[in-house]
Amino acid sequence: MGRETLKWILLIILGCTSCSKVGTVSGSTPGELPVPDGIHVVFNHSDLTRYRSPLTDQWRNGDNLEEFIVNAINEAQQEILVAVQELSLPGIAEALVAAKQRGVSIKMVMENTYSQPWGDLHEADLSLDRRRQLTQLKKLADRNGDNTLSVEELRRGDAVAILRRHQIPLIDDTEDGSKGSGLMHHKFLVIDGHIVITGSANFSSSGIHGDAGARKTRGNVNHLLRFDSTELAELFKKEFLLMWGDGPGGAKDSRFGLAKNSSGIQVVRVGNTRIEVLFPPHDKHQKLNGLKLIGERISTSKKDIDMALFVFSAQSLANELQERVKHGVRVRLIADPAFASRSYSEVLDLLGVALPDRFCKIEAGNKPFDSPLKGVGTPRLAHGDKLHHKFAVIDNKTVITGSFNWSPAAAHTNDETLLVIRSPKLAAHFTREMNRMWRGAELGITPHIQHKLDRQKIRCGDGVERG
Repeated sequence: MGRETLKWILLIILGCTSCSKVGTVSGSTPGELPVPDGIHVVFNHSDLTRYRSPLTDQWRNGDNLEEFIVNAINEAQQEILVAVQELSLPGIAEALVAAKQRGVSIKMVMENTYSQPWGDLHEADLSLDRRRQLTQLKKLADRNGDNTLSVEELRRGDAVAILRRHQIPLIDDTEDGSKGSGLMHHKFLVIDGHIVITGSANFSSSGIHGDAGARKTRGNVNHLLRFDSTELAELFKKEFLLMWGDGPGGAKDSRFGLAKNSSGIQVVRVGNTRIEVLFPPHDKHQKLNGLKLIGERISTSKKDIDMALFVFSAQSLANELQERVKHGVRVRLIADPAFASRSYSEVLDLLGVALPDRFCKIEAGNKPFDSPLKGVGTPRLAHGDKLHHKFAVIDNKTVITGSFNWSPAAAHTNDETLLVIRSPKLAAHFTREMNRMWRGAELGITPHIQHKLDRQKIRCGDGVERG
């Protein structure tokens, strides 16, 4: 056996403390898992299901979240309330129009950034990100692929234009007379007063299926939950009506952001499952807000905390995780690769490093772990896809989920949904999703993060903490 071969074998056996590794899962087996009464969950990157992609017409792994939404809309007989940051899938818009035509009352609230037909937008008025999104929407509408949008393709491809054309009542977060809240970041439907659909997914192709012209993409990694509960639906309807006010026009009595004076934790039961419901935002001085709720639930952990997060920028939660690690709790985190390497990312704290920002400043109160966690990683995704989950599983029995990113903005500025669901059955589904991402995930300080650390070290030295 050659010396070089022996060296690589030893590296594999001993591991490498200064480089990224690949995650492995032992003892996990596929198969059907039971669900709690009245609750169903779907994951668009699942390995256990398949559907035909509307982008490529090829079979792909995952649950079809768009079909999940449309099927629920098709069940509606009386009322549909929709609060979603973005709706750009024409199939969902058409399902809502069909519901209206059979006599269903429909009301919609959207984020102001996405509430206008994209056919009315001009690239010169848009940010770079929005110009890229507009290009994607045009590609999706170009059904014959000739790089020219016909009148019919534009008519059928612009979801918001479909809604407007059929006079679906719709407002955004400027209806209160302001320029908009931080973000109207909800993703929920309430149907006939007893069905609630919510989760991490926006109702867009990039959020569910993937990007036009990019065959390898499968959409941002997301999930949706469906609850059958009159009691839970009542809470979501109350939140919706605060934002809706008297609807389009009229008195400016819609309420968004802190103007809602959001209530505290509300507890309901769906079957035998206890669910805590919180609708941020809350003032920083209030006794309880979304970050404090998550911190309190994390503090109860005795064995394991699994997290899959798009944004993690709350120092208080990183500090709480440090305390749990000191008490012997095993922590695993899968984070979105793009956000993991931001200077304000708490993922870096867990990895035991600090990254100065572009002004060579370190976040105030920054506390990198003295001993880097081994259970921190980023998934390998197709270019353009994001890990968009916002969930945690505590001790295999409690799930934290919703639209709520783990950030101060989510707690104190945005309109959000945050759920704490106590159910070992449901937790098993999220743990399986965590294990799926863990297989093949890049653990530790990735080459991308290391490159940014090296570059900022040259520019800034150790950086200076903000005052």
